[in-house]
Amino acid sequence: MVREAITELLVDLPAAGNTTDLLLRTHDADPGRALYARRSEGQWRDVSAAEFLQQVTAVAKGLMARGVQPGDAVAVMSKTRYEWTLADVAIWFAGAVTVPIYETSSAHQVAWILEDAQPAVVLVEDDGKAGIVRDAAGRAGRTDATTVVHLTDGAPDDAERVTLADLTEGGSGVSDATLEAARSSRTLADPASIVYTSGTTGRPKGCVITHGNFALFAVNTLEFLPEFLKQENARTLMFLPLAHVLARAVQVVCFTGGIQLAHSGSAAQLLEDLTTFRPTFLLAVPRIFEKIHASAAQRAAESGKGRLFAAAERTAVAYSRAVDARGRGGRGPSPVLRASHALFDRLVYPRLRGVFGGEVTYTVSGASPLSEHLAHFFRGAGILIQEGYGLTESTAPCTVNTVPLTRVGSVGIPMPGMSVRLDDEGEIQVKGAAIFAGYYRNDEATAAAFTEDGYFRTGDLGALDEDGFLTITGRRKDLLVTAGGKNVAPGPLEEKLREHALVGQAVVVGEGRPFIGALISLDREALGPWAAAHGKPGLTPDDAAHDADVLAELQTAVDAANATVSQAEQIRRFTVLDVEFTVESGHLTPTLKLKRAAVVADHEDALSELYRSRSR
Repeated sequence: MVREAITELLVDLPAAGNTTDLLLRTHDADPGRALYARRSEGQWRDVSAAEFLQQVTAVAKGLMARGVQPGDAVAVMSKTRYEWTLADVAIWFAGAVTVPIYETSSAHQVAWILEDAQPAVVLVEDDGKAGIVRDAAGRAGRTDATTVVHLTDGAPDDAERVTLADLTEGGSGVSDATLEAARSSRTLADPASIVYTSGTTGRPKGCVITHGNFALFAVNTLEFLPEFLKQENARTLMFLPLAHVLARAVQVVCFTGGIQLAHSGSAAQLLEDLTTFRPTFLLAVPRIFEKIHASAAQRAAESGKGRLFAAAERTAVAYSRAVDARGRGGRGPSPVLRASHALFDRLVYPRLRGVFGGEVTYTVSGASPLSEHLAHFFRGAGILIQEGYGLTESTAPCTVNTVPLTRVGSVGIPMPGMSVRLDDEGEIQVKGAAIFAGYYRNDEATAAAFTEDGYFRTGDLGALDEDGFLTITGRRKDLLVTAGGKNVAPGPLEEKLREHALVGQAVVVGEGRPFIGALISLDREALGPWAAAHGKPGLTPDDAAHDADVLAELQTAVDAANATVSQAEQIRRFTVLDVEFTVESGHLTPTLKLKRAAVVADHEDALSELYRSRSR
């Protein structure tokens, strides 16, 4: 069995440089290049490298005029938007350290970050975020130590409000030489960001991400994935939270490679933004693909084309699997399969690609596992998903499927400069250019996270094949051990359940119990159309949780999931909850990963009833 896989660094950088050098290099090569796009009066307006750099230096000078020194922390709390990117790069030009705060964070969570990172300035999106930060500053005892700056203009009669424009105006007295001294004072070894873990369990820890982590990832990724990152007129739409380190790492890739980046911070606006901006590649999380697939299947069923869509889906999956087999020395798609695929590529697949804007051919999926079925489905429909694997502590993916080297079901091979190995128990351990410097002001946690020879212990379980492709088999802390001693990985079962249109989220349970069960929440957007199509218009989520037809429909999803595992791992019973698992409810992270412990803790009664009841 293969125990370690390594990919050598493709591009190195001078140790004395930092991430901002990459932007300057792009600017100097072509100042007029359209580096960003902003929405203005319903239209996209290009922002050139020269315009962006001018705005960055102005904001950086404003921060310095407010007393920000090299090495100081500056926090940002906002949804994904152009100003977030502007603030992030400006912080780096001032020699400071960006501390991202998720826009959904509570005052309690923000208070911990303010107490731990001690930022002198917090840039916020709106009055609501400003109120949370001021409340948090009071809890952290930093009322007089934290300046709040609004990224957007507000009421002109608010004398106490400090906006980005005010910040820019205040920096007019800072010289170019002073700014350059601050910018160039940082090296690859210096912190660029303190990123707090999303907190699926316990108090978040601050991961120190260095300039080297961001910069080396950017220059090497451009060489490792040139098929879509170096294509002419490459552009992408960022809709994941910029508070997530992966989104910001991709942001650095974009300004390093001269790739145009636009922002979409509203779920309601996303589909229109995709259609009008027409990105050529996307960064997404599995839940996005699950929702698009489920919605497409639902719309087909409502229009009487359910059988056509089902046939197209079977063909897409079979075609992708055949392509995968050819890559391993097999025969590839048969003539009949190619003909069927060509037919559906005229009738069905273009509409699916149209959801992404019509020009996307490549996507990158991360943050949590994607089901193998969906990966094959989208690839067969013409949208190749490059699934990767990483953690906050690895800055970005430490493994990824490349265009020429793709194995669906795996998370790819090591990124350049990365080594991936398995210990005797199958735990994945990683080392290399993207691995963070340690936990901020927490030497004990840092020491516990690394092996004696410098490998980071991920806590995830995996397998490496003979070609160095990594497959995630579970998470050590998520493994369920039933009363009979059977180890069960809940992730694959949950992924399969979420493929059904009616399933919003699913939590597989069974720790110390006699059998495996599941807590299921309904997808409320899909429930209405499904109910209408089944003669139950107006069916509420509360009623649906006990409706015999809904339960029968969900049983088909459970049966499909059970077909993928052994009998001892199968879901014996399930309970439908009449609540949604959301970021706001505290049951999902901002990247839509389940907070398993929170779900179980908040639904102890339902869990007890699941195991007490002998029948539903």
